[in-house]
Amino acid sequence: MSPAQAAEGGSVSAEDRIRLFGVPLGEIGREASASFRHAWPLVLGYVGHNLLGVVDTAMVGRLGATELAGVSIGNGLYFTASVAAMGLVAGLDPIVSQAVGAGEGARVRAAFRSGLRLALAISGPAILAICLVPFLLPLVGVSDAITAIARDFLWARAPGALPFIVMMGIRSLLQARAVTKPLMWGSVLANVLNIVLNVLLIFGDASLERLGLPGIGLPALGVVGSGIASTVATCGQLAVVAIAYRRLPVLDGGGDTDVPMRKIASLGLPISMTLLAEVGAFTVAGVFAGRIGPEAGSGHQVAIQLASLTFTVSMAIANSTSVRVGQAVGRRDMRGMRVSGWVGFAMSTVYMTFTSIAFLVFAEPLARVMTDRADVIVVAVPLVHIAAAFQLFDGLQVVGSGSLRGLGDTKSVQYANVFGYYAIGLPVAGVLAFGLDWREQGLWWGLCAGLCVVAVLVLGRWAHLSRRTIERT
Repeated sequence: MSPAQAAEGGSVSAEDRIRLFGVPLGEIGREASASFRHAWPLVLGYVGHNLLGVVDTAMVGRLGATELAGVSIGNGLYFTASVAAMGLVAGLDPIVSQAVGAGEGARVRAAFRSGLRLALAISGPAILAICLVPFLLPLVGVSDAITAIARDFLWARAPGALPFIVMMGIRSLLQARAVTKPLMWGSVLANVLNIVLNVLLIFGDASLERLGLPGIGLPALGVVGSGIASTVATCGQLAVVAIAYRRLPVLDGGGDTDVPMRKIASLGLPISMTLLAEVGAFTVAGVFAGRIGPEAGSGHQVAIQLASLTFTVSMAIANSTSVRVGQAVGRRDMRGMRVSGWVGFAMSTVYMTFTSIAFLVFAEPLARVMTDRADVIVVAVPLVHIAAAFQLFDGLQVVGSGSLRGLGDTKSVQYANVFGYYAIGLPVAGVLAFGLDWREQGLWWGLCAGLCVVAVLVLGRWAHLSRRTIERT
């Protein structure tokens, strides 16, 4: 019975009489409900963000194989650079969520201002890197024609890094304040803008004529038009979340108003390195798959697209869990912190169990959604089955990373990812793929081994820290 119930002479509900691991079932249910309400707009927001690149690829694919290859490479490079910057800004997450939990409005505002300054400071180098990286492509054997396409696309896409990185800073504040629906609506607007502008700018007046409309003098910009469309779409997304930020009620309370950028960067750098480690491991696997053969490379891409789609949901659950854990730490509610973390693990486990079953049962139909080439489907289906094997571990490691981020522990996640992927995953992948001639399936079993190691390390770290009293970040 809670103190309030005792004071009022109230009775304990049936749910609270039943305990799971010493925690009343009713408390677990309430936390799960709150986490779900917080997470589902984030899920749609993440899925929508991923769709921007999918739409670019689908639209440009109508121009030809060279254009498709160039934009695919360009999107991959842009994603890598944006992930690195996003990780740095994500150092704001534990500071803001803990301050919100403690009711320290002044500290929230100070941290947010420093986070925005950091976002602006790293936007310039990120844009410069995106513009310069195409000049490295010939050094790794990319043809001049594909390099030129990737360069044109990236130069049009690069300015969008600024609104994207700034938006990540605002996202940290909104999700810490449990205002997540604007993130979803911003993603919806971005996709609508991206689709419409892709059609108009890639194909010009020809797109209007296909609809029976008169031309208005629009030039067909090709891949440049696709890059411009994505940049404008990102600006629209930023506008939505910025309006939501302006409408936030002022959070009362004091707290330390000195939150330097270097503090945010020190927490964010390990997050950035963690994301780059994971992206890098799967990129290396993709290169190896391409060396095995074109069908292996294409099958790898199909399986990656499917696995990435399911992963976005667990990533949203992880972000929600990070916020809930951070707020509990701010309140100095260690029991609430533990419940929030374990509920996040449970939600991801349930979801990833269903996706694992779906991958096992519907691997071929899912692969056919991505491609109609029979030779690619034959390669992709076994890889989707392997993806089913690591779904659970993928969900556990990302939610574990989010839970530890809520505690302010970002370095251990970095170490776990680097060790899991580069000491275990890729070496095992190389031995299985080329030493034992398991080809692309060997690559994926190696990645599966790496993911399992990361999940075990992160889960073990959370189990250890969650038993202790956590000091605020």
